[in-house]
Amino acid sequence: MKAIYLIGFMGAGKTTVGKALSDKLEVPVIDTDEYIEREKKKTIKAIFKEEGEPAFRDYESQILRMLPKRYVVITTGGGIVTREENLTWMKQNGLVIYLYCNTEELLKRLKNDKTRPLIQQNKEDAITRLLMDRAPLYKQAHFTIDTSWLNVDQVVSRIMEQID
Repeated sequence: MKAIYLIGFMGAGKTTVGKALSDKLEVPVIDTDEYIEREKKKTIKAIFKEEGEPAFRDYESQILRMLPKRYVVITTGGGIVTREENLTWMKQNGLVIYLYCNTEELLKRLKNDKTRPLIQQNKEDAITRLLMDRAPLYKQAHFTIDTSWLNVDQVVSRIMEQID
């Protein structure tokens, strides 16, 4: 089995679905954001504040290439697709699944979030703008699943239907 990469906007359910999918497939799950935090011994928020977004994106690109390419589910940060080489890498080395979530639901899910540096100011505007910028990139995935109104088990079932 090739690696399965879950991409999508923050709050779409990548981490939660990734854990459930890895259980179902009986393979490990690796979250790129958690991996970076562990390696750098600081939070994503601290990396953004102290080193800037470009440094964080460099870490993402480096980590992506270090991770296994088989028998693994990899959950990614929402902005990993902003570097074209990352999207190309994932598509060449695995199955890329876009977990889509509509803006209204994302706003609900992220309303009280204080951990994501890119949406701390003018949350609604930031989410709308980032989503608009990234949507064409996300849509390059092998397939898309709308998580807006589905529970985790339903999303995992839809993924299993696609990969069988």
